[in-house]
Amino acid sequence: MRCLLIEDYLPLRDNMRECLVEEGFVVDDCGAGDEGLWSAENHSYEVIILDIMLPVIDGLSILRRLRKLHDKTPVIMISARDSVENRVEGLNAGADDYLVKPFALAELVARVRALNRRRYDRESHIICIADLQIDTLRKVVTRGEREIVLTRLEYRMLEYLAHREDQTVSRMEIGEHVYQDHDSGNSNRVDVYISYLRRKLNSEGESDLIRTVRGLGYVISGRSP
Repeated sequence: MRCLLIEDYLPLRDNMRECLVEEGFVVDDCGAGDEGLWSAENHSYEVIILDIMLPVIDGLSILRRLRKLHDKTPVIMISARDSVENRVEGLNAGADDYLVKPFALAELVARVRALNRRRYDRESHIICIADLQIDTLRKVVTRGEREIVLTRLEYRMLEYLAHREDQTVSRMEIGEHVYQDHDSGNSNRVDVYISYLRRKLNSEGESDLIRTVRGLGYVISGRSP
C-alpha cells in the first residue's frame, strides 16, 4: 500500500518513512508543501500523512485544495499544535485523523492501517478469499493449512489485489500502488510477478483465485467466473 508523507523536519520524516517501509508500506516523502501537493494531485495513495507547518504551502491549504478537488484520500494531520481548536480546525478542513507531536511511531502505523481498512471497507485485519487467508498485521498468508512464503513485493501485490477483491485491477494501478518507482505497468513486470503469485498460491493443485481479464488487468475472487 502506498502512502504520501509530507513533513519538513528531516529527522522525523526519515524515522516515519523507515518505520512505514519496515511495516510493508511503499512511501513517497517530501519536505515542502508544493512538492507534496504535486504528488497528491498526480499519484494515487491509500493514506496521506500531512504536517501542518510546511514551507511554501501549509498543510491546511493542501488539505483544503484536495478536498475542493473531491479527492477522498484519507489524511492524517500531524502537528505540535495540540489545542482543541487546532484539532477541530484540521478535522473541519477535511482531515480523517489528527496526531499530536511527539507521538509513538507504532501509533502512527496503527492509525495508517485503520484508515486503510476504512478506505477498503474492511472491518478486520484478516482478509479471507475462499480458502486463502491474509493476515495484514503479521504479513502471513495461508491457504488451507499451508503457509505461503512470499517476497515483500509479492505480498504487496497480493494484499492490494485482495483489498480490491472482485474488482478488475489494471496493471497501471498495480504498478502505482506496489512499486516504489511508480512502475505504471508499461513493462511485463506485473505479469511476471502475477505468475509467481499464482505458482505459489496454487502449488498443491488448488483452484486459481487470480484471473486475467483480457485487455484490462487482473481480479482476485473466490467466486466462480
